[in-house]
Order: sequence, then C-alpha cells, then structure tokens
Amino acid sequence: MLALRSKVFVLEQGPYLDADGADRAAWHLLGRNAAGELMAYLRMLDPGIKFDEVSIGRVVVDAARRGQGIGHALLREGLARCAGVWPGAAVRIGAQAHLQAFYRQHGFVTASAEYLEDGIAHVQMLRSAR
Repeated sequence: MLALRSKVFVLEQGPYLDADGADRAAWHLLGRNAAGELMAYLRMLDPGIKFDEVSIGRVVVDAARRGQGIGHALLREGLARCAGVWPGAAVRIGAQAHLQAFYRQHGFVTASAEYLEDGIAHVQMLRSAR
C-alpha cells in the first residue's frame, strides 16, 4: 500500500510527504487483481480526522492500470463501505482539481475555491448525505 502510494504521490507527482499520520486511524481499501497484485488503493477517515464529514483520500491507481475503469470501481466500493459504516453520512474529499469530472460522476460537487496542497491545485468536494 505504501509502496504504491509512494510510487504515484512521491515519485510521479511529488515530492511531498505522503505519510501524514492519519493512516493509523484510517480504513484502508486495497484493490488487487486475481494474482493478488495491488492495483489501486484508497483510505476512508472517520468524521473529525480530516474534515467534519467522513473523508475519502489517497485514491490511487497504478499508472500501468489507468484507463481501465479501476478507479471508478474502487471509488464505488469505497462509497459503499462508507454507507455501511456511516449510514446516511456526507463524504468530503480534497480532490486534485484536474480530477473534478471524475468525482462528479460519483455524486461529488465542488465545495471550495482552488487551493494549493503540496504544489498541486486541489478543491474540496462534497457528496451530500444519502
């Protein structure tokens, strides 16, 4: 999990500090193929850890696997898990600004102006309570 995150967030997009201290409190969703290889990952955080709402973050798909719908499948599963653990709760994310269209497909709306985080433009996005 940390190797995949480092490969994308530190080597591909970075450098920045990926390990932010929230992993110990997170719920981790690992997307593996039939051979057990890690292809994708995201983490879910309880309300109050990053935002007042439930949060999903560190959404990552290995570069060699992008464009195959894995990110959509991963996010759908993550949202389903959020609904099971926190029924009816809203979900807030800090999304890279260029990925807003991706997150909109899953019910998120932009909820902030752009801001820089680790040198990359981000926006907060919110998926209303359901």
